[in-house]
Amino acid sequence: MNAEIVAIGTELLLGQNVDTNSSWIAQQLALLGVDVYGFQAVGDNEKRLESALKLACERSNVVLTTGGLGPTVDDVTRKVIARLAQKQLVFHEDIAKAIEQRFARFRPGKPFPKVNLNQAFIPQGAAVVPNANGTAPGFIIKVGKSQLACLPGVPSEMKAMFEETIKPFLKSLSPGGTVIKSRVYRTTGIDESALNEKIADIFESSTNPTIGVLAHWEGVDIRLSAKAESVEKADALIEELGKVLTTRLPNYIYGWNHDGLETIVGQMLTTRHMTLATAESCTGGLIAHRVTQVSGSSNYFLRGYVVYSNEAKDEALKVDPQLIRQKGAVSKEVAEVLATNVRKAAKADIGLSTTGIAGPTGGSSEKPVGLVYIGLSDEQSTQAFEFRFTGSRETVKKRASQAALELLRRHCLQMPARD
Repeated sequence: MNAEIVAIGTELLLGQNVDTNSSWIAQQLALLGVDVYGFQAVGDNEKRLESALKLACERSNVVLTTGGLGPTVDDVTRKVIARLAQKQLVFHEDIAKAIEQRFARFRPGKPFPKVNLNQAFIPQGAAVVPNANGTAPGFIIKVGKSQLACLPGVPSEMKAMFEETIKPFLKSLSPGGTVIKSRVYRTTGIDESALNEKIADIFESSTNPTIGVLAHWEGVDIRLSAKAESVEKADALIEELGKVLTTRLPNYIYGWNHDGLETIVGQMLTTRHMTLATAESCTGGLIAHRVTQVSGSSNYFLRGYVVYSNEAKDEALKVDPQLIRQKGAVSKEVAEVLATNVRKAAKADIGLSTTGIAGPTGGSSEKPVGLVYIGLSDEQSTQAFEFRFTGSRETVKKRASQAALELLRRHCLQMPARD
């Protein structure tokens, strides 16, 4: 069984809303063993919507739509689908009554907007999908060879309706089918080309699980997707290949799925009973922000300084102005002093610092835009490392924060966890 997802709404095409519904539905379909043929996004235009849905129904067993089920004139999904299915729109008294009761419950004393009764029109013969969280019911109807399931665009309503009605319906279409399970291995500190060289043969030889790679500013994600008759067997296939990846990429894989590097670092600091302080120049507090996004970070994060100007570096963390004049604020030496002094000022186990040129201005031939020094200090030693990042100002800052957290992670790996 294969499926196609059609997201409906002009606001999607204008970039005013981000389509998170399609990705969520795709994940749910994978768990049910339903292959997703493709995605479409289409505006609230009858002709274009009809064309998109006709194409989807011709090539997929199941078509799921989100959006366009509101009460206003631009919500044309019901009308278009009725035309495709060659059915009339039929008014449902029970749906109308439920809509009126919902308005009375949530807007007591206010007049009922009659336009909402448009949502009580459903194509003849369609199975109604109840909506306990909103006024727009969904429906399921046969169009050609396809089962077409229509859901509202509000994510909370859509997800509840999918879980309660669409999922059991899809299972009934393919009892005893397969499941597709995925796991993402998150890497950092290695670029996509270098990673490919290390696992190219696995790419070519593995068919189940399949392998996909996605590069972004945090690093490179490796997605393993396995198909099996049960979740347990799919997990076993992923686990087996995952061990090979871990062997091929020692120290580069830091987490799974939605793990952020700041979460992993927090866990490592916690199990090692170590504390952290930061001194940031070019990253402007981004490292401290990411670290403190993790619940419980007050157990290991003591203090953060944003010392952007040369005066701040001197006044807050005693960086000698003579050193800045000789070496420059963006230098290995200044990064080392920042890391050492913030560690001592906070009485932390580890001091972490950044100083660099985020751009787009301020660079030179000797010190170009994207040059960043990251310092790390503990009681035994202090070191600073040079990095050259590319991209916009925001991207340089993000990549520098990721590199700093990765240095911290690798430092923690050398320290044993303690009870």
